[in-house]
Amino acid sequence: MLAARKQEFEFNKLAKRLRRQAGQAIADFGMITEGDRVMVCLSGGKDSYALLDLLLQLQAKAPVRFELHAVNLDQKQPGFPAHVLPDYLERLGVPFTILEQDTYSVVKRVIPEGRTQCGLCSRLRRGALYRFAEERGFTRIALGHHREDLVETFFLNLFHHARLAAMPPLLKSDDGRHVVIRPLAYCAEEDLARYAEARGFPIIPCTLCGSNETAQRRQVKAMLAEWERQHPGRTETMLRALADVRPSQLADRSLFDFAAIAGANPAPGPGAWLGLGKQGTDDGGAEPVA
Repeated sequence: MLAARKQEFEFNKLAKRLRRQAGQAIADFGMITEGDRVMVCLSGGKDSYALLDLLLQLQAKAPVRFELHAVNLDQKQPGFPAHVLPDYLERLGVPFTILEQDTYSVVKRVIPEGRTQCGLCSRLRRGALYRFAEERGFTRIALGHHREDLVETFFLNLFHHARLAAMPPLLKSDDGRHVVIRPLAYCAEEDLARYAEARGFPIIPCTLCGSNETAQRRQVKAMLAEWERQHPGRTETMLRALADVRPSQLADRSLFDFAAIAGANPAPGPGAWLGLGKQGTDDGGAEPVA
């Protein structure tokens, strides 16, 4: 009896924390406004189940009125249990749509065996969901990315693309027609896993296609997990750092006017410091070094 009460207490505390974090992210970035029609992308994984569950709870007490509509894309992977999500959503009483598009065959045809399929699969999936959102007039597309996803993406961009960029909690698509929101941006993956287990969501494994996350992301995930083990709270610190960017302390001249610091004395152009004159020589007339 005492064990059951303690378990219930711990779950309620966890659920309250996740609701607070999701609500805070929505408020901080203005993710949902009056009258929004929110398309919740449901994959069958723990994060998207938790996203829908938390949005339903927040919807009941939200300061604005908004609609929720769950959408799943059946990509025709062999062995995909097509009945699981419809059965769950019908029991929940949530409006939903199951899209069907055989992206699996496209990916298998285009990507050589043994190569990571996630990139192309993700682009095809995103295109299908964006088209549906536009056709049905949804004003927000909600995705289940969490705190670790944001931080991992930052390091992937840093290590492999030489840029400081992550997953923004609020994003306008490149064509300007869609607004993507990530209400779980402040939520820890570990908390979401515990929440999903406690709620008993009918999880669909993400390994049906025979692929999984890239080796690069696995390496970054392992690195962050080890940092978190050695220094608890480090992931949260890094997340906070993404919201405290100081251009004057970096080196991007498009974000900060470093030349203005020189004041009334304009700094010579880059060529002057390379020793290059108008004729391709330095001021002493010597030939430039190759």
